[in-house]
Amino acid sequence: MSQTPPVPHGLPMDRDAGPFDPPRALTRLREARPVSPLVFPDGHEGWLVTGYSAVRALMADTRFSSRQDIGPLHIPYEVPGMPAVTEPSPQIPGLFISMDPPDHTRLRRMLIGAFTAKRMKELEQHVTDIAERQLERMAQLAPPVDLVKEFALPVPLLVICEMLGVPYEDRHSFQANSATFMEKDVALDEKIAAYTGLTTYLAELVARKRAAPGEDILSDLARRDDLTLEELTGIAFLLLLAGHETTVNMLGLGAFALLEHPGQMSELRARPGLMPGAVEELLRYLSVADIFFRYATEDIELGGERIARGATVVVSLLAANRDPKRFEDPDTLDVHRQARGHLSFGHGIHQCLGGQLARLEMRAGLTGLLRRFPTLQLAVPAGDVRLRTNMNIYGVHELPVTWSDIEP
Repeated sequence: MSQTPPVPHGLPMDRDAGPFDPPRALTRLREARPVSPLVFPDGHEGWLVTGYSAVRALMADTRFSSRQDIGPLHIPYEVPGMPAVTEPSPQIPGLFISMDPPDHTRLRRMLIGAFTAKRMKELEQHVTDIAERQLERMAQLAPPVDLVKEFALPVPLLVICEMLGVPYEDRHSFQANSATFMEKDVALDEKIAAYTGLTTYLAELVARKRAAPGEDILSDLARRDDLTLEELTGIAFLLLLAGHETTVNMLGLGAFALLEHPGQMSELRARPGLMPGAVEELLRYLSVADIFFRYATEDIELGGERIARGATVVVSLLAANRDPKRFEDPDTLDVHRQARGHLSFGHGIHQCLGGQLARLEMRAGLTGLLRRFPTLQLAVPAGDVRLRTNMNIYGVHELPVTWSDIEP
């Protein structure tokens, strides 16, 4: 009988099992106690949920609140310059990912029409054209090149800027602020400055759209008289950040994973029809948006444990997506797997609004990449690839690649 691991002090984050796998401490904890106590750096006694069934149940249970304004904000890892937080954080207007019904429902409902499966089908050829143009630009460069800079970053950024009506030529400024804001170990004052810079830019943008709307999502929202300028800014912040950070890192890390699994990559080249299922498997296997927080609004039983009212609960989607009780041989990348049911886009009322868009971008991007560059390979040893372990969205900072042949 295995011994129960000790209660972790701080969230295990060391990628000691490899670039694509959960930290070993998380895996051990999931096997022994999928709903485990967790002592936060500030001394708060909260919980860490790693088992698939428990994570799914928690995310469907609205008694676990997404709000940050009903209790002190407890972070499960050290943040430089972060003072002890004893008061709730103020609610940010428009940031519906951090809201509960009915506020969450009111704002999310305004956006559903822009991200339906029908709308994504209409966008499919356009997204494919954007990916192909970027691949053509990359093919003109002399290798080695950074796949993140030349492909994984511009494709989702071009798509979301066009959809939202954000000028693509402004990307260097807002992308720099976005990256700083998403960094885990950046000093608090730098993070606040980055957030202020990004929201100031977006406030000016949505104010212009309210005065002279165009044909884009933010203009459609700006036409509404039931949204304040502050709410518009918060929605714009969320859509711009979520609309490119996750897919950029899925494309970069997904390409890295396929390059490190050449047999799987060869299968996809030979049978492109496998790509939709392969995208689901990559989403499950990599789970780049891993850690989420919930706040228990009452005493709740979860996975045989009693979670007291007021506890902060940390959820690991990566650990849940690697649970052998849900997925057979979960630590193996298998493009033939039926990976539907993974939790990479969350579950419940906060399930990712842009999930279908991310799938579309990944299908178009990876299909084109594998076809155009049949000899694609890493230009550095895999161990030299810089991992985004310091960021809230996991991935690679750069992915140097080379090739000897290009398909038209």
